Amino acid sequence: MAHLATHYHRTVGDEAVGGITGIELARMSLDGRLPEAPICGTLGFRLVEVEDGQAVFEGEPGEHLLNPMGTVHGGYMATLLDSALGTAVLTALPAGRAYTTVQLAVNLVRPVLHTTTTLRCTGVAVHVGRTTATAEARIVGAADGKLYAHGTATCAVFALPGTD
Repeated sequence: MAHLATHYHRTVGDEAVGGITGIELARMSLDGRLPEAPICGTLGFRLVEVEDGQAVFEGEPGEHLLNPMGTVHGGYMATLLDSALGTAVLTALPAGRAYTTVQLAVNLVRPVLHTTTTLRCTGVAVHVGRTTATAEARIVGAADGKLYAHGTATCAVFALPGTD
């Protein structure tokens, strides 16, 4: 959901999206009033919780995500982290503001196999200002809490066109 505002622009309309806060947009996606970001369906993860400054995604690793070594591709983990990080920032944005990821740091600490059970990624906004935001996230096993990856993001925050 790194470019969630653009997705919502197409779905809600340019005029309406400028009047909706980030937390409202995230909740609309969570409860089905807006479609999930296409990347969620493509990679098989979903938004499961949102609060002010926090977003939680869950995903099921599978064979469709394997790299040539037979483990889940690190890009899946990076995308899951980026989604939680960006959505955590989104939930803290006022109406008329959007974000895009400008820096993503990923630390993969345990291999993920196609047999690994549900992963849970929690992102938390650390700082959300007028022009920049930072967030941190962790991916853990939903059942056992084992850490698989953690990361941080820096986002550019900007006014949506027509809301200056």
